Amino acid sequence: MCHAQVDPEKRQLFQLGYNQSLQGLGPVAAYAYYYLNLPDWPRAGQTLRLAVAPVYLDAELAFREALGPQTHLAFGAAGGGFADSQSEVRGGKFIKEESFNGHGGEVSASVYHLFNPGAQIPLNGVMRLAGHYTEYDRNSRTAAGFTLPAETGSLRARTGLRWGGREPLLTPSVAMELSAWHEGEFRANSGRYGLAGDRATEAQAHRFWGRALLAYTMPERGDYFSVSLTSGTSLNADRLSGYKLGAALPLGAEFPLSLPGYYFQEITARQFALLGGLYTLPLDARKRWSLTGFAATAVVDYVGGMSQPGDWHTGVGGGLGYASSDRVWEITLGYAYGVDAIRTGGRGAHTVGLVAQYDLEARRTRRKAAEPEVSPDKSRGLQRLFRGVFGN
Repeated sequence: MCHAQVDPEKRQLFQLGYNQSLQGLGPVAAYAYYYLNLPDWPRAGQTLRLAVAPVYLDAELAFREALGPQTHLAFGAAGGGFADSQSEVRGGKFIKEESFNGHGGEVSASVYHLFNPGAQIPLNGVMRLAGHYTEYDRNSRTAAGFTLPAETGSLRARTGLRWGGREPLLTPSVAMELSAWHEGEFRANSGRYGLAGDRATEAQAHRFWGRALLAYTMPERGDYFSVSLTSGTSLNADRLSGYKLGAALPLGAEFPLSLPGYYFQEITARQFALLGGLYTLPLDARKRWSLTGFAATAVVDYVGGMSQPGDWHTGVGGGLGYASSDRVWEITLGYAYGVDAIRTGGRGAHTVGLVAQYDLEARRTRRKAAEPEVSPDKSRGLQRLFRGVFGN
């Protein structure tokens, strides 16, 4: 995961999200992390970014204008447990016997450039090179006859352009983004794994995607809406490198591919187009209580071996929210229905969920939107803990 600019804002955030299926047992859908961004720390002209999740740490130190005007250099390191785990979901069924744990870490170097200094909407570019290492092991339910993928190092290269951006908040007051990305992954070890070698990892894979996003808060009424269109394609995508769609976890990844009512990462796609939106209506004059409606629909082309009847997937839902008067606390309890999700007895799936945010810098004056790197999708340690509680 990668961001497209050095975040200029001081931030201290706690984020929490959880989805629970009401029928069937799916992979645990959750994130929890603390995010810290400190401009001019440890020294002037430097910025420290830190994301801390259960058994996972992601950090980057940026040197502003180290390579010239508006061109920044950054070095990062990340690692921990369960970040590269694979939960096998096919045809609406979570197959625990073919799921396994993945642990690893990486080091990275990034270059960020602002192309239009002084413009109202910034245009940023990024080039990033990362060395990643992953090793796999069985969980308590992995079948004895299931062969794990070979542990491997990999080289990951990403380039991207982002015009505008979105702050890493549940409800940023305003945001606009147009972005385009490419990421290539080159594995040192690849080959067959699974049940009698019935699946394989590819030596290299390429992903190309883009996003258009708009979010706005009406000044007088306080109504809030957000709409986004994300689309992607790939070359040589496999089960581990394909796009993962499912669940409703808005800050669970830099580019969340949410499908309300579905299991976490239920759909594995070679290419996709996903349209989503939400609308929040205040219920009282102080704008503490609110009602939110949300929906998403996607058309997908599945990764080989992961196909199921139907290429369209739609989910809808709603929730009741509360925010403190100073906006330090925000929490929403919701319900979602996966219209096209396959479950026992036909189509349709029900989930309940919670998202919460504690913003220690909520009283600051928000300036231009920026979306720093956060890797909550790596917080699989929390998912491991939840498995122990809920037995799945």
